[in-house]
Amino acid sequence: MTGNRPRSVARQVFVLQVAVVVLLAAGAVLALVLQSRHDIDREARTRSVAVAQTFARSLGLQEALRSPDPSAVLQPLAESTRKAAGVDFIVVMDTRGIRYTHPLPDRIGKRFVGTIEPSLAGHVYTESVAGPLGNEIQAVVPVFADDGRVVALVSAGLTVKNVTGVVDRQLPVILGVSAAGLALATAGAALISRRLRRQTHGLGPLEMTRMYEHHDAVLHAVREGVLITDGAGRLLLANDEAKRLLRLPSDAEGALVRELPGLDRHVADLLMSGREATDEVHEAGDRLLVINQRPTRTGGGPEGAAATIRDTTDMRVLSTRADAARRRLRLLYDAGVGVGTTLDVEQTAQELADVAVPRFADFVTVDLAESVLHGDEPTPGAELRRTGVSGIRDGAPLYPRGRLIGFLPSTPQARGLSSGRAEVVADLADAPGWHAQDPPRAQEIIDFGIHSLITAPLTARGVVLGVANFWRSRKPEPFNEEDLSLAEELVARAGITIDNARRYTREHALAVTLQHSLLPRDLPEQSAVEVAHYYLPAHSGVGGDWFDVIPLPGSRVALVVGDVVGHGLHAAATMGQLRTAVLNFSSLDLPPDELLARLDDLVQYIDQSREGGVDGGGLLGATCLYAVYDAVTQRCTVARAGHVPPFVVRPDGSTEIPDLPPGAPLGLGGFPFESAELDLSEGSQLVLYTDGLIEDPGRDIDEGLELLRSALAHPDRGPHETCRAILKELLPVNPRDDVAVLVARTRALGADRIADWEVPFEPSAVGQVRARAVAKLEEWGLSELAFGTELVLSELVTNAIRHGSAPVRVRLLNDDRLLTCEVSDGSSTSPHLRYAATTDEGGRGLFLVAQIGRRWGTRYTAHGKIIWSEQPLPDAAEH
Repeated sequence: MTGNRPRSVARQVFVLQVAVVVLLAAGAVLALVLQSRHDIDREARTRSVAVAQTFARSLGLQEALRSPDPSAVLQPLAESTRKAAGVDFIVVMDTRGIRYTHPLPDRIGKRFVGTIEPSLAGHVYTESVAGPLGNEIQAVVPVFADDGRVVALVSAGLTVKNVTGVVDRQLPVILGVSAAGLALATAGAALISRRLRRQTHGLGPLEMTRMYEHHDAVLHAVREGVLITDGAGRLLLANDEAKRLLRLPSDAEGALVRELPGLDRHVADLLMSGREATDEVHEAGDRLLVINQRPTRTGGGPEGAAATIRDTTDMRVLSTRADAARRRLRLLYDAGVGVGTTLDVEQTAQELADVAVPRFADFVTVDLAESVLHGDEPTPGAELRRTGVSGIRDGAPLYPRGRLIGFLPSTPQARGLSSGRAEVVADLADAPGWHAQDPPRAQEIIDFGIHSLITAPLTARGVVLGVANFWRSRKPEPFNEEDLSLAEELVARAGITIDNARRYTREHALAVTLQHSLLPRDLPEQSAVEVAHYYLPAHSGVGGDWFDVIPLPGSRVALVVGDVVGHGLHAAATMGQLRTAVLNFSSLDLPPDELLARLDDLVQYIDQSREGGVDGGGLLGATCLYAVYDAVTQRCTVARAGHVPPFVVRPDGSTEIPDLPPGAPLGLGGFPFESAELDLSEGSQLVLYTDGLIEDPGRDIDEGLELLRSALAHPDRGPHETCRAILKELLPVNPRDDVAVLVARTRALGADRIADWEVPFEPSAVGQVRARAVAKLEEWGLSELAFGTELVLSELVTNAIRHGSAPVRVRLLNDDRLLTCEVSDGSSTSPHLRYAATTDEGGRGLFLVAQIGRRWGTRYTAHGKIIWSEQPLPDAAEH
């Protein structure tokens, strides 16, 4: 019977196979159910962590926590986020666990149910607890402040009921899928396992999940846009920042780059090209983007590219401001360096105008009070002279340089001069007060394109010196408050330099006036030498150089050149003292070395009487060369105190620097001075000068001396021609020191104009002397002077015999200008002029000598003294 027929082996095998399949399917279903529960539980935990972390890092959370009522701000936000994220609760709490938010509002303000200690330590913690909503799977994450402190906690999670409900709903699907896929499980498992292993590089599911989470978090959290395109220019990936910067739609992935709406054409071309790009700057709307792009090839597939995008709009703003600040500081630095390079008022004003064009203004004019240009204090209400003008182009209808301007009270310049404050005229076309100054010219200025003005008074030490005007034409926008501030800083610095130049101009003018008043204007008449001279004050300040020609009795002349250390009023005043002292000492007819010794004592006294010396410290110091030339003996006696030696030019054209004892500069004290004698034939030239002539920054002293020697080697030149040749060859363009030159060509008094007799030491010889003198005067044609000469010689010879000692000599000198009577004897007693009483029988002799002669005096020699008297010749007296 069929029903009782035993099962065949094949059937048994089939049943067995069916049983095995059912058993395997049941086991698979059970395993799938358990795995599904486990996966859903893990997914619940993962979702809870992700939602909690996202909410903890959301913008505005920390501001809400610091608000007076955090619950009012956070509760709506937490509920909307909870519903969108698909979790059962999001709880925000403080570090003590007190809730700010909860799906059940009555739970707000109560303590959180769960473990918060790991999260307070900075860790993410997940757990299953019995909470207000039932059995819950929850995650607790910390909220960090900027300094790394945990300032709050966020918890998110799902209830177990919802988790198991999901599993129950999934069970039929699992059974169906299991039944359908069981037949393919064995064959496909090996293939899928191998393929997955190769594609995942051996990573397990946990590692893959973690890597994806990290990748997703980083990709969307960075503040840099990331784009990935394939070789066809299709957008494969764009993170949130890239979409924000490029204004891409949320579904941009998968579209061709060229078809994306709103994408800048240049950016699209770069992304489509796939070429390499490094820090390329592109504008996208109102943003400035920096794009880097590198080609990439993944797994041997088609080429693509990865691009990163940074927003540098804020950096551009900061860079623009920093660049403006840098230009401002550079302008102020250049003004500090370039304005006031000289102590000339006009040059300083022009430098101010030049430094501001074109970096600050298109045109600049500087107007100064007329008195300031001369070094004086400005007078309130006085007219100004245009001193500096500069502009980006010529032809501007502004007042020209040199124009004297009187500003009306309605003008901004006049207001600035009275108030001392700078002022901005934003629109010159709408400035009636400025127009009133000169309406036709004002219209020309506006028509020329100048539309805005800053006028800033130049002040220093509380005094307004003038006004600087900054005009704008090229830039359409007017001057603003920042420009006004810069203009005020610019003129504040320039005002000090202009005032310094003004003070220097005043001091320099006073020093020049003082020095010129102290130097000889017209050289005195004398017959010993023919003289030419030249003096030039230093460009940077008047010094103490001086020269002098002093007639001495006996057809002699003293030649003096000196140099006082320093510049300015003090040096000029000291020079005047020394020149006066030399004049006084020369009247004593002292030898050159003794005169310099006395002058040295005077300098020491001047220095000691001044507190601290020059400028509060150091010795005064001066150099001097003193020479006495005798036309009778043709001999020159020279002594110097630290001064450069003179040049001697012989009649044959040869030049030499005589070997003279150097001597110490005046004022050091304790050093003796020595004299040297030079024999100078008639027609020789003695050239005295100061070191400013031969010293110059562009050459050394030896080169200067050679140039001077070359200029002097022309004996046919007179003193004036020689002086001009010296200046042409050696005079610096802008001398740093004073220059004084004195050229003297010697003359000789011939033997026919000299009468010399030895007088016997007895009273009877007086008559013989008178007779011989009268005869000599008749020979010279000077009979008119015979009577006076007899009286002079009678008195002087009588005094020499009566009060002096032998030998006694008489000498008459006729030098075409003066008749000099000299009586010498061997004693050193000095006669004194006195007024005799009416009852006195004598004492009137020297009084008669003083009345007859133009002057008289005594000079001492190594062997006694000489008493001399000078009478002008008749022709010279008439002249």
